Amino acid sequence: MHLLNRIIVATIPLVPRRIVRYFAGRYIAGETIDHAIAKVRQLNGEGTCATLDVLGEDVFTREEATAFREQANQVLHTIVREKLDSNLSIKLTSLGLKIDKDFCRENTREILKVAAGYGIFVRFDMEDSTCTSDTIEIFRALHRDFSKTGIVLQAYLYRTEEDARQLGAEGVGFRLCKGIYKERKEIAFQGREEVQRNFLKVLGLMLRAGAYVGIATHDSVLVDGAQAMLRDLGLRKDQYEFQMLLGVRPELRRTLVREGHKVRVYVPFGEHWYGYSTRRFKENPEIAGYVFKAIFMPNR
Repeated sequence: MHLLNRIIVATIPLVPRRIVRYFAGRYIAGETIDHAIAKVRQLNGEGTCATLDVLGEDVFTREEATAFREQANQVLHTIVREKLDSNLSIKLTSLGLKIDKDFCRENTREILKVAAGYGIFVRFDMEDSTCTSDTIEIFRALHRDFSKTGIVLQAYLYRTEEDARQLGAEGVGFRLCKGIYKERKEIAFQGREEVQRNFLKVLGLMLRAGAYVGIATHDSVLVDGAQAMLRDLGLRKDQYEFQMLLGVRPELRRTLVREGHKVRVYVPFGEHWYGYSTRRFKENPEIAGYVFKAIFMPNR
Protein backbone atom coordinates (compact mmCIF):
# COMPACT_ATOMS: atom_id res chain seq x y z
CA MET A 1 0.00 0.00 0.00
CA HIS A 2 2.90 2.36 0.65
CA LEU A 3 3.98 2.12 -2.99
CA LEU A 4 0.41 2.73 -4.16
CA ASN A 5 0.14 5.80 -1.94
CA ARG A 6 3.32 7.21 -3.41
CA ILE A 7 2.02 6.63 -6.90
CA ILE A 8 -1.16 8.44 -5.90
CA VAL A 9 0.89 11.40 -4.65
CA ALA A 10 2.45 11.70 -8.10
CA THR A 11 -1.03 11.93 -9.65
CA ILE A 12 -2.45 14.48 -7.18
CA PRO A 13 -2.27 17.28 -9.84
CA LEU A 14 -4.89 15.33 -11.80
CA VAL A 15 -7.34 15.18 -8.87
CA PRO A 16 -10.08 17.86 -8.79
CA ARG A 17 -9.13 20.64 -6.41
CA ARG A 18 -12.42 20.34 -4.49
CA ILE A 19 -11.52 16.77 -3.53
CA VAL A 20 -7.99 17.72 -2.54
CA ARG A 21 -9.49 20.54 -0.47
CA TYR A 22 -11.76 18.14 1.38
CA PHE A 23 -8.90 15.91 2.48
CA ALA A 24 -6.55 18.82 3.05
CA GLY A 25 -8.93 20.13 5.68
CA ARG A 26 -7.05 18.29 8.42
CA TYR A 27 -3.89 20.28 7.58
CA ILE A 28 -5.29 23.79 7.22
CA ALA A 29 -7.64 25.82 9.41
CA GLY A 30 -9.54 27.17 6.41
CA GLU A 31 -9.39 30.05 3.98
CA THR A 32 -10.34 32.96 6.27
CA ILE A 33 -9.15 34.49 9.51
CA ASP A 34 -12.43 33.44 11.13
CA HIS A 35 -11.60 29.80 10.36
CA ALA A 36 -8.19 30.32 11.94
CA ILE A 37 -9.71 31.88 15.07
CA ALA A 38 -12.02 28.90 15.55
CA LYS A 39 -9.19 26.39 15.16
CA VAL A 40 -6.86 28.19 17.57
CA ARG A 41 -9.64 28.47 20.14
CA GLN A 42 -10.19 24.73 19.86
CA LEU A 43 -6.49 24.03 20.33
CA ASN A 44 -6.24 26.45 23.25
CA GLY A 45 -9.17 24.66 24.86
CA GLU A 46 -7.17 21.42 24.63
CA GLY A 47 -4.21 22.98 26.43
CA THR A 48 -2.20 23.64 23.26
CA CYS A 49 -0.85 26.96 22.01
CA ALA A 50 -0.47 27.88 18.35
CA THR A 51 1.43 29.78 15.72
CA LEU A 52 -0.61 31.26 12.89
CA ASP A 53 0.62 31.44 9.31
CA VAL A 54 -0.97 33.12 6.30
CA LEU A 55 -0.38 30.65 3.47
CA GLY A 56 1.57 31.91 0.49
CA GLU A 57 5.09 32.09 -0.83
CA ASP A 58 7.11 33.05 -3.89
CA VAL A 59 5.26 36.27 -4.68
CA PHE A 60 6.78 38.25 -7.52
CA THR A 61 5.20 41.72 -7.28
CA ARG A 62 5.57 44.38 -4.63
CA GLU A 63 1.80 44.72 -4.47
CA GLU A 64 1.39 41.05 -3.54
CA ALA A 65 4.13 41.26 -0.93
CA THR A 66 2.56 44.37 0.60
CA ALA A 67 -0.80 42.58 0.72
CA PHE A 68 0.80 39.68 2.61
CA ARG A 69 2.37 42.14 5.05
CA GLU A 70 -1.04 43.61 5.77
CA GLN A 71 -2.55 40.14 6.23
CA ALA A 72 0.19 39.33 8.73
CA ASN A 73 -0.58 42.53 10.61
CA GLN A 74 -4.27 41.61 10.61
CA VAL A 75 -3.34 38.30 12.24
CA LEU A 76 -1.46 40.16 14.98
CA HIS A 77 -4.44 42.45 15.65
CA THR A 78 -6.72 39.40 15.71
CA ILE A 79 -4.56 37.48 18.20
CA VAL A 80 -4.88 40.37 20.64
CA ARG A 81 -8.54 41.16 19.98
CA GLU A 82 -9.62 37.52 20.33
CA LYS A 83 -7.24 36.81 23.24
CA LEU A 84 -5.69 33.81 21.48
CA ASP A 85 -2.69 31.92 22.81
CA SER A 86 -0.73 32.16 19.58
CA ASN A 87 2.24 33.74 17.94
CA LEU A 88 2.92 34.44 14.25
CA SER A 89 5.01 32.62 11.64
CA ILE A 90 6.13 34.37 8.46
CA LYS A 91 7.74 33.29 5.19
CA LEU A 92 10.07 35.85 3.66
CA THR A 93 9.31 34.83 0.07
CA SER A 94 5.73 36.01 0.68
CA LEU A 95 7.15 39.37 1.76
CA GLY A 96 9.27 39.96 -1.33
CA LEU A 97 12.52 38.05 -0.71
CA LYS A 98 12.81 37.09 -4.38
CA ILE A 99 11.96 40.60 -5.53
CA ASP A 100 14.42 42.67 -3.54
CA LYS A 101 16.10 41.86 -0.21
CA ASP A 102 16.00 45.43 1.09
CA PHE A 103 12.31 45.68 0.25
CA CYS A 104 11.67 42.36 2.01
CA ARG A 105 13.61 43.43 5.10
CA GLU A 106 11.63 46.66 5.45
CA ASN A 107 8.35 44.85 4.78
CA THR A 108 9.22 42.44 7.56
CA ARG A 109 10.27 45.27 9.85
CA GLU A 110 6.78 46.74 9.60
CA ILE A 111 5.29 43.46 10.82
CA LEU A 112 7.76 43.25 13.69
CA LYS A 113 6.90 46.78 14.79
CA VAL A 114 3.26 45.80 15.18
CA ALA A 115 4.18 42.53 16.91
CA ALA A 116 6.53 44.32 19.32
CA GLY A 117 3.75 46.73 20.26
CA TYR A 118 1.65 43.75 21.31
CA GLY A 119 4.48 41.68 22.77
CA ILE A 120 3.84 38.87 20.26
CA PHE A 121 6.64 36.52 19.21
CA VAL A 122 7.32 36.14 15.46
CA ARG A 123 8.98 33.09 13.93
CA PHE A 124 10.87 33.33 10.63
CA ASP A 125 10.00 30.16 8.71
CA MET A 126 12.71 28.52 6.61
CA GLU A 127 12.05 27.63 2.99
CA ASP A 128 14.14 25.76 0.42
CA SER A 129 17.92 26.00 0.38
CA THR A 130 17.98 28.84 -2.18
CA CYS A 131 16.52 31.04 0.57
CA THR A 132 18.55 29.90 3.59
CA SER A 133 21.39 32.42 3.56
CA ASP A 134 19.15 35.39 2.73
CA THR A 135 16.62 34.41 5.39
CA ILE A 136 19.33 34.17 8.05
CA GLU A 137 20.86 37.47 6.91
CA ILE A 138 17.55 39.36 7.17
CA PHE A 139 16.66 37.66 10.44
CA ARG A 140 20.00 38.66 11.98
CA ALA A 141 19.60 42.27 10.91
CA LEU A 142 16.12 42.50 12.45
CA HIS A 143 16.69 40.38 15.55
CA ARG A 144 19.03 43.06 16.86
CA ASP A 145 16.06 45.44 17.14
CA PHE A 146 13.30 42.90 17.78
CA SER A 147 14.30 40.34 20.37
CA LYS A 148 10.96 38.48 20.37
CA THR A 149 11.84 36.74 17.13
CA GLY A 150 13.21 33.31 16.29
CA ILE A 151 14.20 31.31 13.26
CA VAL A 152 13.72 27.81 11.85
CA LEU A 153 16.64 25.53 11.02
CA GLN A 154 16.33 22.28 9.08
CA ALA A 155 18.21 19.22 10.31
CA TYR A 156 18.67 17.65 6.90
CA LEU A 157 20.98 20.41 5.64
CA TYR A 158 24.70 19.88 6.18
CA ARG A 159 25.15 23.56 7.05
CA THR A 160 22.66 23.54 9.92
CA GLU A 161 25.12 22.55 12.65
CA GLU A 162 27.33 25.56 11.92
CA ASP A 163 24.32 27.87 11.52
CA ALA A 164 23.09 26.72 14.93
CA ARG A 165 26.50 27.39 16.51
CA GLN A 166 26.72 30.90 15.11
CA LEU A 167 23.13 31.93 15.82
CA GLY A 168 23.15 30.27 19.25
CA ALA A 169 26.11 32.43 20.22
CA GLU A 170 23.89 35.44 19.46
CA GLY A 171 21.18 34.31 21.86
CA VAL A 172 18.74 33.23 19.18
CA GLY A 173 15.82 30.86 19.81
CA PHE A 174 15.06 28.15 17.29
CA ARG A 175 12.47 25.89 15.80
CA LEU A 176 14.31 22.74 14.73
CA CYS A 177 12.61 20.55 12.13
CA LYS A 178 13.79 17.80 9.80
CA GLY A 179 12.99 19.71 6.60
CA ILE A 180 10.46 18.98 3.88
CA TYR A 181 11.85 20.44 0.64
CA LYS A 182 13.58 18.14 -1.81
CA GLU A 183 17.30 19.02 -1.68
CA ARG A 184 20.38 17.74 -3.52
CA LYS A 185 22.61 15.13 -1.92
CA GLU A 186 25.50 17.61 -2.18
CA ILE A 187 23.91 19.83 0.47
CA ALA A 188 21.54 17.61 2.44
CA PHE A 189 21.34 14.26 4.16
CA GLN A 190 19.11 11.92 2.18
CA GLY A 191 18.55 8.96 4.53
CA ARG A 192 15.97 8.96 7.32
CA GLU A 193 18.41 7.74 9.95
CA GLU A 194 21.05 10.27 8.88
CA VAL A 195 18.54 13.09 9.32
CA GLN A 196 17.44 11.72 12.69
CA ARG A 197 21.03 11.58 13.94
CA ASN A 198 21.75 15.12 12.81
CA PHE A 199 18.49 16.39 14.32
CA LEU A 200 19.43 15.06 17.75
CA LYS A 201 23.03 16.27 17.38
CA VAL A 202 21.91 19.81 16.54
CA LEU A 203 19.21 19.76 19.21
CA GLY A 204 21.80 18.88 21.82
CA LEU A 205 24.03 21.69 20.62
CA MET A 206 21.16 24.19 20.85
CA LEU A 207 19.96 23.10 24.29
CA ARG A 208 23.45 23.00 25.80
CA ALA A 209 23.98 26.54 24.50
CA GLY A 210 20.94 27.64 26.51
CA ALA A 211 18.68 28.27 23.53
CA TYR A 212 14.90 27.98 23.81
CA VAL A 213 14.02 25.40 21.16
CA GLY A 214 10.75 24.49 19.51
CA ILE A 215 11.32 20.77 18.94
CA ALA A 216 9.29 20.38 15.76
CA THR A 217 8.75 16.74 14.90
CA HIS A 218 6.14 13.99 14.68
CA ASP A 219 8.81 11.28 14.50
CA SER A 220 8.56 8.99 17.54
CA VAL A 221 12.31 8.29 17.39
CA LEU A 222 13.03 12.00 17.70
CA VAL A 223 10.37 12.68 20.31
CA ASP A 224 11.76 9.87 22.47
CA GLY A 225 15.34 10.99 21.85
CA ALA A 226 14.49 14.59 22.70
CA GLN A 227 12.74 13.59 25.92
CA ALA A 228 15.74 11.53 27.01
CA MET A 229 18.01 14.48 26.26
CA LEU A 230 15.80 16.90 28.19
CA ARG A 231 15.92 14.60 31.22
CA ASP A 232 19.69 14.18 30.98
CA LEU A 233 20.18 17.95 30.81
CA GLY A 234 17.78 18.51 33.69
CA LEU A 235 15.77 21.13 31.81
CA ARG A 236 12.55 22.51 33.22
CA LYS A 237 9.42 22.29 31.09
CA ASP A 238 9.42 26.06 30.56
CA GLN A 239 12.82 25.92 28.84
CA TYR A 240 11.62 24.32 25.59
CA GLU A 241 8.48 23.30 23.73
CA PHE A 242 7.36 20.68 21.26
CA GLN A 243 5.86 21.85 17.98
CA MET A 244 3.64 19.99 15.54
CA LEU A 245 1.73 20.57 12.33
CA LEU A 246 -2.03 20.87 12.39
CA GLY A 247 -3.62 17.53 11.58
CA VAL A 248 -0.52 15.39 12.05
CA ARG A 249 -0.44 12.83 14.88
CA PRO A 250 -2.95 14.54 17.18
CA GLU A 251 -2.77 11.56 19.55
CA LEU A 252 0.94 12.23 20.10
CA ARG A 253 0.20 15.90 20.69
CA ARG A 254 -2.37 15.04 23.35
CA THR A 255 0.03 12.63 25.03
CA LEU A 256 2.72 15.30 25.26
CA VAL A 257 0.23 17.77 26.71
CA ARG A 258 -0.93 15.21 29.31
CA GLU A 259 2.70 14.69 30.30
CA GLY A 260 2.99 18.39 31.04
CA HIS A 261 5.01 19.50 28.00
CA LYS A 262 4.25 22.77 26.27
CA VAL A 263 3.05 22.02 22.74
CA ARG A 264 2.55 24.52 19.94
CA VAL A 265 0.63 23.70 16.76
CA TYR A 266 1.38 25.34 13.42
CA VAL A 267 -1.99 26.59 12.10
CA PRO A 268 -1.91 27.67 8.45
CA PHE A 269 -4.83 29.32 6.72
CA GLY A 270 -5.59 31.32 3.61
CA GLU A 271 -6.49 31.16 -0.05
CA HIS A 272 -3.15 29.63 -1.05
CA TRP A 273 -3.93 26.26 0.51
CA TYR A 274 -3.28 24.04 -2.51
CA GLY A 275 0.52 24.14 -2.64
CA TYR A 276 0.82 23.67 1.11
CA SER A 277 -1.62 20.76 1.08
CA THR A 278 0.08 18.88 -1.73
CA ARG A 279 3.39 19.15 0.14
CA ARG A 280 1.69 17.59 3.17
CA PHE A 281 0.48 14.73 0.98
CA LYS A 282 4.03 14.18 -0.24
CA GLU A 283 5.28 14.13 3.35
CA ASN A 284 2.53 11.73 4.46
CA PRO A 285 1.49 9.64 1.44
CA GLU A 286 -1.00 7.61 3.49
CA ILE A 287 -3.33 10.62 3.48
CA ALA A 288 -3.19 10.67 -0.32
CA GLY A 289 -4.42 7.09 -0.19
CA TYR A 290 -7.63 8.33 1.44
CA VAL A 291 -8.24 10.56 -1.59
CA PHE A 292 -7.84 7.54 -3.87
CA LYS A 293 -10.31 5.47 -1.85
CA ALA A 294 -12.87 8.28 -1.76
CA ILE A 295 -12.80 8.67 -5.54
CA PHE A 296 -12.55 5.07 -6.72
CA MET A 297 -13.87 3.00 -3.79
CA PRO A 298 -16.54 5.27 -2.23
CA ASN A 299 -18.52 2.42 -0.66
CA ARG A 300 -15.66 0.67 1.08
